Amino acid sequence: MRVEFRIPDPYTNKVKYHQYSIVDQSNLRRDCVPPSLSLSLRLNYSLLQSRVYHFHPQLDQREGGKAMIESKFVLVLVILASGFFSGLESKCPKTCDLALGSYYVSTKASVGIDLNLTYIASLFEMTAEQVLPYNPTITSKDYIKTGDRVHVNFSCDCIDNSFLGHTFQYTVQGGDTYNSIAKDIYANLTNTYSLTKFNSYPANNVQINATVNVTVNCSCGNSSVSDQYGLFETYPLQSDENASSVASTYKNISAELVAEYNPGVNFSSVGAILYVPTHDPNGSYRALSSKRNLSGGAIAGIVIGAIIILLSIGLVSYCLVDKRKKVKKASLLPLMSGESSVPLGDLSIDSSADNAPSRVAGVTVDKSVEFSYEELSKATNDFSMANKIGQGGYGAVYYAELRGEKAAIKKMETQSAQEFLAELKVLTHVHHLNLVRLIGYCIEGALFLIYEYIENGNLSQRLRSSGWPPLPWANRVQIALDSARGLEYIHEHTVPVYIHRDIKSANILIDKNDRAKVADFGLAKLTEVGNMSLPTRVVGTFGYMPPEYARYGDVSPKVDVYAFGVVLYELISAKEAIIKPSADSSSESKGLVGLFDDALSKEDPKESLKKIIDPKLGDDYPIDSIMKVAQLAKACTQDEPNKRPSMRSVVVALMTLSSASELWDINHLFDNNPGLTNLMSGR
Repeated sequence: MRVEFRIPDPYTNKVKYHQYSIVDQSNLRRDCVPPSLSLSLRLNYSLLQSRVYHFHPQLDQREGGKAMIESKFVLVLVILASGFFSGLESKCPKTCDLALGSYYVSTKASVGIDLNLTYIASLFEMTAEQVLPYNPTITSKDYIKTGDRVHVNFSCDCIDNSFLGHTFQYTVQGGDTYNSIAKDIYANLTNTYSLTKFNSYPANNVQINATVNVTVNCSCGNSSVSDQYGLFETYPLQSDENASSVASTYKNISAELVAEYNPGVNFSSVGAILYVPTHDPNGSYRALSSKRNLSGGAIAGIVIGAIIILLSIGLVSYCLVDKRKKVKKASLLPLMSGESSVPLGDLSIDSSADNAPSRVAGVTVDKSVEFSYEELSKATNDFSMANKIGQGGYGAVYYAELRGEKAAIKKMETQSAQEFLAELKVLTHVHHLNLVRLIGYCIEGALFLIYEYIENGNLSQRLRSSGWPPLPWANRVQIALDSARGLEYIHEHTVPVYIHRDIKSANILIDKNDRAKVADFGLAKLTEVGNMSLPTRVVGTFGYMPPEYARYGDVSPKVDVYAFGVVLYELISAKEAIIKPSADSSSESKGLVGLFDDALSKEDPKESLKKIIDPKLGDDYPIDSIMKVAQLAKACTQDEPNKRPSMRSVVVALMTLSSASELWDINHLFDNNPGLTNLMSGR
């Protein structure tokens, strides 16, 4: 087995790369490191370069050298164990013992029911006496008038190790459906998607006296907004309500604060859930607790992670100490001079029996070229500002010419290793005309991904920056089709299936011919075919995230479909996914989805659309074509994921539109959505 280290030359004091053959198998036996960890070891080892120990060949046999080697491998295994531990930890480790829900008393809820505080409290497994302290304006528990709101208290727990909420149990009465339970009985504090997710009954045929799990989302605060608030109320919006009207019902809470705690929420959507800071029965606002209440999943993760770390240290210690007396006899010998050496970034554990370095499952590095740091630095003028062409959430992007090809180099910090590996994993497996091509990578000093250079920036820049000529409508339809084809490919033609999770206009690149390529797979998630919904940590960009993902962390290809629908709205309007008001305006932030929903619901939707079409198009656009794209976008952004079309259906629809041939027949595109019949035909 061979390991390579940086070693200073004792005569010149220059650092050289040396390979060493470990001939004493008691010192570092091959079975001490599983072959499947090879690339992870290489990556994590390179991330430790700031702590690299330097060895003199003459000193390799001394106890100090052995101790340093041992400590390095312990560090590597601890990092690997820590990564495993972080994967086991709950996605919502911070819970709280108190949250509130705002129950709106409506006429529908009171049909056939003696609606009083006792009944409402029983829905949340409480008594009227337990709820009364949070409702000082209610004078009688036997009567509540329509339009009032009842504040119900409950603990905010971690559900499925994925999101914060509390699950109540409801006994089904005659005529109940998931829709009536969500909207009428629980006053929109839950929804049909949640009821379907956590119950197995048919949505419209729930057995009488069956017990249904009702999950209500909640919040325990957000330190990035403010540490002053640690008690929140789950507040479903009613018609004609907005951030200002909601804030006015709470003491000393501003509309701006409500908006900050609820980014991306469509405030014009009836039933949309807000989390509003509120006070306790004493009239005081609770400060955000610094104490982290750990869920069972988080505790299990800590225990397992600790065990892994201890086992790793014990295993390495055993491997290094066994036959200790032999260590003093040349445990490390330089390889024969005829054997080649490689940079530290190529550190691998080489099993001589396999004659090839092992790699993390799913990463085929041989499909990409590994570049040296020296080559990248030279090509970018030492990563000068003159070569910098962009800055993203995970690092800066530089222009370079490498080996006769124009390239874009993304420089990522070492803490972005997860995103680096995710993108490397996808782009070494997946190749398509409408996906950005990965040229190579480098893991010396930092993490680098090298892509083909795309000349005309990203779609967000093309739509909104003044330095670009306006995009004609035909080009916009072609860009939509190209992007849809790229997504269709990763959704339906790869095994496993990949879900991008961060589709937005900034991640769609435009080449010199105004053709599109989907980029930035750092948040991509894979799933086996047939496993179409996975709970996960919520990442991505506000304004593009569908309700089931933002609330529950559920990931399926329909997450990308929703985000693509928002991109279609951007192509029409050139507006941001979340439209923020100007500094001198009293209006509130509004989601692009809500803006178009309002326009398309008007009596004359075409006239309403004309008011929000990109002014750069002038009058040079076919309104019927724009109407059809808007309707397709509306189908993509349905609240319920099963009502959204697949990307294959979207591609077919856009192909038909871009070819300007036949009218779209929506019947076969959305078989499970009869409400969209003949959508594209205009009938």
